[in-house]
Amino acid sequence: MNMRYVIRIFIMTVFAIAAGFSSAAQAAVREYWVAAEKTEWNYAPSGKNQINQEDGLGVWGRKVVYTKYRYIGYTDGSWSTPLPQPESMGILGPQLQAVVGDTIKVNFLNKTDRPLSMHPHGVLYDKDNEGADMDGAGASVQPNESFTYTWVVDEDAGPGPNDPSSIVWLYHSHVMAEEEINLGLIGTLVVTRKGMERSEADPAPKDVDQEFTSLFMIFNEENDKEKGLKHSINGRFFGNLEGYETQIGKRVRWHLVALGNEVDNHTVHWHGQTVLDHGRRTDVVEVLPASMTSVTMVPRSAGDWLLHCHVNDHMMAGMSTRWHVSP
Repeated sequence: MNMRYVIRIFIMTVFAIAAGFSSAAQAAVREYWVAAEKTEWNYAPSGKNQINQEDGLGVWGRKVVYTKYRYIGYTDGSWSTPLPQPESMGILGPQLQAVVGDTIKVNFLNKTDRPLSMHPHGVLYDKDNEGADMDGAGASVQPNESFTYTWVVDEDAGPGPNDPSSIVWLYHSHVMAEEEINLGLIGTLVVTRKGMERSEADPAPKDVDQEFTSLFMIFNEENDKEKGLKHSINGRFFGNLEGYETQIGKRVRWHLVALGNEVDNHTVHWHGQTVLDHGRRTDVVEVLPASMTSVTMVPRSAGDWLLHCHVNDHMMAGMSTRWHVSP
């Protein structure tokens, strides 16, 4: 074999190994502290129908406060200081963020009275860190016990070729998943394409000014009775979800997710603006249970605009709120 060729291959190999070490060195470990807690939840804190006040809350307003289970984020392992949570996130757990190549460590503490877990969609994990299937160390965390989940954000967890710069994944409890999701143990994880993060410390995408997250789900509070079917966006209904505040010209990423049952077939509609949905221009995005999609908008008209599910029964039952655009 030609010696010059051998030397060339050797040099290329050295550079490849060095590049691999460099990439590994740049990858971050994103550490989070998340507790499961039993709380009281109010679907309509104002006590009013904020969309059409004269209509009231109907049958769905006979009872609006229920005992729920939620994921609560904390600043560190002292579990003494809750993370600030945007009002618009409602019942959702803390939004975990990472960049392709990162590792996520979630220190999970179960402060409730039943075994629970954290099961992520999309990221890479082994059986101990799956948080599901009754198999592995993290599959069922007992009351007052803790477990640290380790998830790898590989290329297959990140945005694909036709995706925007960040995409959304769900996480939820998966010991008795259908019960625990309905109890409120739901959160989201946002992954940014490598090179599109704002900085090493801030994994949010640099081509976006704001990110909003919306869970469209009907919580079943009273064994299928109509009055207990809470048609909600992030756990609020009839316009009681606040916090979607933006401005004309801002670049906004909307992360849309859904969970629930066969009735959770939703058509997410924004008034006053269109979005870019994987190259398609629209103002309605369809989501089914366990759907996860991310779309982008640049608001062009000031106003207090409706955001709602366009399924007729869901609109009547309060699955709507407003998003606000300042001049």
